[in-house]
Amino acid sequence: MNEFKMEFQLLIEAKKWKILKQALNDLNPHQIAETIGELSKTDQIILFRLLSREQAKEVFQHLLHDEQEDVIKGLAANSNQIADLLNDLDPDDRTAFFEELPGKVSQRLMQIMSEEEREITRRLLGYPEDSIGRLMTPEYVAVKPYFTVAQALDHIRIYGRDSETLNVIYVVDENWKLIDDLRMKELILASPDQRISELVDNRFVALKAYDDQEVAVKVFKDYDRVALPVIDTNGVLVGIVTIDDVIDVVEEENTEDFHKFGSLQEGVINPLKARVGFLYKKRVLWLTVLVFMNVFSGAAIASFEAVIGAVVSLVFFLPLLIGSGGNAGSQSATLMIRALATGDVETKDWIRLLGKELLVSFLLGATMAVGVSLIAGFRAPEVVVVVALTMVITVIVGSLLGMLLPFVFTKFKADPATASAPLITSIADICGVMIYFSIATWYFGL
Repeated sequence: MNEFKMEFQLLIEAKKWKILKQALNDLNPHQIAETIGELSKTDQIILFRLLSREQAKEVFQHLLHDEQEDVIKGLAANSNQIADLLNDLDPDDRTAFFEELPGKVSQRLMQIMSEEEREITRRLLGYPEDSIGRLMTPEYVAVKPYFTVAQALDHIRIYGRDSETLNVIYVVDENWKLIDDLRMKELILASPDQRISELVDNRFVALKAYDDQEVAVKVFKDYDRVALPVIDTNGVLVGIVTIDDVIDVVEEENTEDFHKFGSLQEGVINPLKARVGFLYKKRVLWLTVLVFMNVFSGAAIASFEAVIGAVVSLVFFLPLLIGSGGNAGSQSATLMIRALATGDVETKDWIRLLGKELLVSFLLGATMAVGVSLIAGFRAPEVVVVVALTMVITVIVGSLLGMLLPFVFTKFKADPATASAPLITSIADICGVMIYFSIATWYFGL
């Protein structure tokens, strides 16, 4: 439980508003947001109303989307307070909030915003979902190449107050086409009489507004920047993306991939706060599909009843063998999905990786076969050869499945994380049953 929850509940019950307001001033926005998330909806609104305008902006950005909606609904009676809150939000954070709302709700809220902020929001929402355009903010400082350094610094003092970051200043021409980006350090250390044009070298890295957000993640990683400019197809500067926004994208992508790998249809942000029906809907489809896939495993076992009846000791090793194939496949898939996501591996590399995976999986299978043979030697010596051969082959097959499926999904423009662990395990189980009893049939001449 949040350490401030009980204290705030007692102050609210006692209606000690001045003490409560002072207590809120002593906390940072993240701590206040955490506390609000654990209170009842009524107490959430009471607490939020006691925040200063600046605090409200910062705290709102730290709340989960459902909590943000609850706050907006709770403030519905005071449209001026909602308008102030929405106008004060950073454009990128406001866009992220609006894109999760139903269209009618978004339109209603936008009508109470200032004309300037409403136009910015509409422009950002006009970019495709998951594009860099949705991620950027138009709050930056740009200077002209004919400015002196002294003029540029004066310009920054006037217009930099609302900028997302002042670590980087952008140089644009008369048509707002990006010429270069300058670090603040370069300006501070330059002579006041120098022209900005003397500092530029026209070597800059920029993102494109219509590119996928994952492109931004890769560029930030490659160039180690705190902010990057965003340009349109004509090279015109339309906004910037900062590192904190990219970190949010990385977290969202990792969460999404992690859930997909566990066969969840969509990410579940917080299972403690999610409704039972929501959790049920997100999990039922894949589990139902996997149930029907596992029917094939049962059918395969049933088709080898004669072999099982003749050599009953085979059944003892069945879970061990097919489980090993699935485990090997999950390991291989995890490596490939991560490598594809980070760009370390591309789809054209699958042939080179196939040979390497074949050798690695053979060595793994052979090692595991030695271990299972020792167990079989004590338990059922007559099946040692069958168990050992099956272990080698199932590990190879499972590993190759785990390696290849992410490439197949990528080839067909699907998320490689869809090659989830349960899916690979189910396919490996079916293959393992067929391999095990086919080898047994051959070996025992049945």
